[in-house]
Amino acid sequence: MHSSSTILQSPFAEDVRRGLLAAQKAIPSKYFYDDAGSRLFQDIMQMPEYYLTRSEMEILSLHPAAIAAALRFSGPFTIVELGAGDGLKTKELLKYLVGQSAQVKYLPIDISGEAMQQLQHKLATSLPDLDVQPEVGDYFEVLERLDLGQQPSLFLFLGGNIGNYEPEAALALLRLIHRYMQPGDQLLTGFDLRKNPRTIQLAYDDPHGITRAFNLNLLWRINRELGGTFEPDKFDFYCFYNPYNGEVRSALVSLTEQQVRVKALDLTVHFRQNELIKTELSRKYTLEEVDALAAASGFHVEQHFFDCKHYFTDSLWVK
Repeated sequence: MHSSSTILQSPFAEDVRRGLLAAQKAIPSKYFYDDAGSRLFQDIMQMPEYYLTRSEMEILSLHPAAIAAALRFSGPFTIVELGAGDGLKTKELLKYLVGQSAQVKYLPIDISGEAMQQLQHKLATSLPDLDVQPEVGDYFEVLERLDLGQQPSLFLFLGGNIGNYEPEAALALLRLIHRYMQPGDQLLTGFDLRKNPRTIQLAYDDPHGITRAFNLNLLWRINRELGGTFEPDKFDFYCFYNPYNGEVRSALVSLTEQQVRVKALDLTVHFRQNELIKTELSRKYTLEEVDALAAASGFHVEQHFFDCKHYFTDSLWVK
């Protein structure tokens, strides 16, 4: 295997290079969400086994008044959503706020331009009076260039996405969000809670093969964007849930000994038969762990909002 000293053009290219050269190969799960991946994730959210979206949808559909009442804003404010996707769940909260004549500006951020176009179109139809200013790109690159002014903000980080980060990285991410917030700003963030291990396992190892396709899309994306020669049918998908530490781990498995070329990186990678590429971590939390994470990242927990089964919480924190 070899690589050139070419200056790499994108974080995706750099992370793929680093991940494929590592002793334990890995591709960060944040790269699932190109346009094709975002479409597959919308299919995952429709699966009966994938309870996460329904649970959070229930929270935001049933408790928007309670969430709004817990906000400490008396005048106009901005809602900044990190990883907005199709915005389906957020629309429930937005609809309530617009109905209450709240002076709110909505600023959704997502890596998928297609998802942002769809979101803007849907909101223009359903909530025409809402000021929507979508941004395409990495959360923090966008936050770096945004001027939120003096108006207070509610940051949204929904979907249990914090569970996709290793513990140290989750803490670093929340501290970074904290840094972009002003004192008194609030963060509503979703956590998937620990529950029957079978319920969790089925959500991530679905019988329809959609999660498998979602993971394999990483290889298709490398082929499309970086000139890779991956043959995805020479890889399989595997995941497992460990109920003792709350971690779902997913991986791609090389079914054969093979060589893969990535032209944009001038890189040839050797795979042993049965070698793994780590893809996703999805951590499940106890409420005690959520509270500890809030404190360690500089926040005060205002309130937890639950679905009826207590599968999930949207937790409101204050800076």
